[in-house]
Amino acid sequence: MPGPLPELAPLTPGATRVLDAASRLFYERGIHAVGVDTIAEAAGVTKKTLYDRFGSKETLVVAYLQHRDARWRRHLAEELDRTPTPGIERILTVFDAAASWSDDNSPKGCSAINARAEIGDGHDGHPVFPEVSRQKVWLLDLFAELCAEAGLKDPRTTAEAMMLLYEGAIVSVGMETFAAPFASARRVAKALLDQEQ
Repeated sequence: MPGPLPELAPLTPGATRVLDAASRLFYERGIHAVGVDTIAEAAGVTKKTLYDRFGSKETLVVAYLQHRDARWRRHLAEELDRTPTPGIERILTVFDAAASWSDDNSPKGCSAINARAEIGDGHDGHPVFPEVSRQKVWLLDLFAELCAEAGLKDPRTTAEAMMLLYEGAIVSVGMETFAAPFASARRVAKALLDQEQ
């Protein structure tokens, strides 16, 4: 699979409580709507503990995104392990994994997209933008790798099409535009992949 996750430092019990509380609150309510006082109270720690462990709210937001990404990657890797043979079905497994992940973990859509939407244009030096970009580039590279392994004619262009379908589906989950968007994206992806063989 493309590049590893950044090294995530081990967390103390207090830091774990802070990150768990922040992750739940950021995802449910939004980053700007949740202050450090609320996070500290939900975690059962002082604000000092929060700042001692993470330094700033921005750093805590990045940690939230990195830890969610690590959980998603583990889930995806387990699903890909069930379809080890290169081919179209292995590429489509990404959509299946996203559907099962979304059901349990992302009813409001992608945490990275949601965070990016709250932060701004990405040119102000906020650390969320490079983190979100890193996550999305990783998935695009994974699609390209899977397409190359499947022997498709133009793996990178096909990967970009898969990524567009994936991103459209995850936004549709968050917007509740229609039911089962990953199933719809999978059907379109299969039709495109069948033409590329």
